Amino acid sequence: MKPEITFQSLLQILIISTRLGLTSFGGPIAHLGYFHDEYVRRRKWIDEKTYADLVALCQFLPGPASSQVGIGIGVLRAGTLGGIISFIGFTLPSVLALIIFALVVQSFDVANAGWLQGLKIVAVAVVAHAIIGMAKNLTPDLQRKAIALIALTITLLWQSTFSQVGVILLAGLAGFILFKQQPGDDKQSFVFPISKRFGAICLTLFFAFLILLPIARDITQANWIAMFDSFYRSGSLVFGGGHVVLPLLEREFVPTGWVSEEAFLAGYGAAQAVPGPLFTFAAYLGAVINGWQGGLLASLAIFLPAFLLILGALPFWNQLRQNATIKGALMGVNAAVVGILISAFYFPIWTSSIMAPVDFAFAAILFSMLVYWKLPPWVIVLTGAIGGTFISYVL
Repeated sequence: MKPEITFQSLLQILIISTRLGLTSFGGPIAHLGYFHDEYVRRRKWIDEKTYADLVALCQFLPGPASSQVGIGIGVLRAGTLGGIISFIGFTLPSVLALIIFALVVQSFDVANAGWLQGLKIVAVAVVAHAIIGMAKNLTPDLQRKAIALIALTITLLWQSTFSQVGVILLAGLAGFILFKQQPGDDKQSFVFPISKRFGAICLTLFFAFLILLPIARDITQANWIAMFDSFYRSGSLVFGGGHVVLPLLEREFVPTGWVSEEAFLAGYGAAQAVPGPLFTFAAYLGAVINGWQGGLLASLAIFLPAFLLILGALPFWNQLRQNATIKGALMGVNAAVVGILISAFYFPIWTSSIMAPVDFAFAAILFSMLVYWKLPPWVIVLTGAIGGTFISYVL
């Protein structure tokens, strides 16, 4: 399908994506359902096969899958500019809501609130659920379990700005060696209106930022570069949905003192209550650190990897899915990400949340509500806040 780049088409994309950004509750899987209903079934902008291929590509890449699918649909409709407009419409409502919440919450003393301890325990349950699902899919054999274990050990014992990037690079090399005989995907090809040259530039920028930002951070000691690096790196390492970014962000900003544990969990609860991608939680953190300007900078930094990857991968997707070498390297990277997330789950989430037997018991209840009773995340958050308040008064 040839893109239609007109003012009318761009305005239409903005209106529809903004409406989705205001009404899409329920996380990335629900978002994909909303997109399918709007773009495939109702408006017929793309067909079922193209939509399925686009979803497969975005699940294959790190980053917020639903946001990347929205970008891809915008690209199909109106080129790269259409992708940018689609992204802004879907993301901006929750970004603004969380920046406003951050500015309001700093006016109150929430340090000793019982509901915050409850939200800490919610984080334990939600992230544990996400990691278990990822481990089942991404580390099914002994080789990948070993890669995850090594990544866990290194990132837990050596907590620096370089350890995560180094582990990812080594895991990619290990995956290339161990899994280079993986079969390709022989499904029918599909075409996006982006040149391979433009895609190569985007992929080059993705890796350049990932490698050079930690170096610039150490050399300059500038706060805004350090902040941009932390959000960019967190956005680059997330597979499996927005909840998985929580431990990465907490490790980056709570132990360093940029954001208090109480403020962090208050924002996490708010992020569960707004529509749109959970990655917009970064807007809240940025606003806590440096006002609304920090919120916008954080949003740009955490979504930039996803944007560069989807624009970079689209013109190469047909070749990537059939390239056994690339698939093998990514299998190693995916396994390492599981180890990195388990490491971050232990410290600081577990160590700052499970302080007594009652905390562990409450975490088990919340985990069961989420996993076995399959209640939506906002119910878990509300239960955690009420339960934390009750426990603080009783014990």
